[in-house]
Amino acid sequence: MGWRAYPSRMPTSVLVLGAGFGGLELSSRLSAALGDEVDVTLIDRSDAFVFGFSKLDVLFGKKTPDAVRLRYADLTTPHVRFLRETIASIDPEARRVVTDGGAYEADALVVALGADYDLAATPGLAEVGHEFYSVTGAEATRDVLPSFRAGTAIVGVCGAPFKCPPAPSETAILLDEYLRERGVRDDVTIQVVIPFGTPVPPSPATSEAILARFAERGIGFVADRKVASLDPATNEAVLDDGRRLPFDLFLGIPCTGRPRWWRPPA
Repeated sequence: MGWRAYPSRMPTSVLVLGAGFGGLELSSRLSAALGDEVDVTLIDRSDAFVFGFSKLDVLFGKKTPDAVRLRYADLTTPHVRFLRETIASIDPEARRVVTDGGAYEADALVVALGADYDLAATPGLAEVGHEFYSVTGAEATRDVLPSFRAGTAIVGVCGAPFKCPPAPSETAILLDEYLRERGVRDDVTIQVVIPFGTPVPPSPATSEAILARFAERGIGFVADRKVASLDPATNEAVLDDGRRLPFDLFLGIPCTGRPRWWRPPA
């Protein structure tokens, strides 16, 4: 009996929207586990990925914004194709996506677009505060820090949930080190405002270590509170219980807004 060729099975097509932690991890795992049985198209409006902790390197002038960008063009994961495009519409039932570059359909659709920050949700933040959770915000705040030599600095969380719960505490500790290196720490009061009872609730040991460092370095800790607004007239942070804390420098963790792809209910 002669040899017969059968058509090979087509790979499963997967559309992954969003190349953040979730989208990148899923794409890598699919490639590793399924090999040529899968064909992944990864779509994101940005051209590079930035680890959250790298923004602190930018904030304190240790690295430039360009140095912390991991460009998607350098992605070498097999069976994963990256497209830099902006999502215009999503049809989850049909597994169809329209972008500014075309239309795509797939056997499976994964939406991992994350959410944007909402500075407007905290009145006064954009006027007299500084957010450092975006690369742009970290870069802008970096240029402000050298002129800060005395007064009160508040690292304040404006909403919950928020990304990377350890980051506010880490920022306060790094600010303490930054000011000591400049020889002006004795003229500055540092406070952390966070909507948890401890710095990192899932890890009691980590929280204890952070609180010990705060006590050693004279960093105040305001627990179980959020910053509801900033008063530009008085330079005060208004907490969600009405308390007012004066500040000369406010480093804010902004509220998380709607997901980047949000469709209002019918």
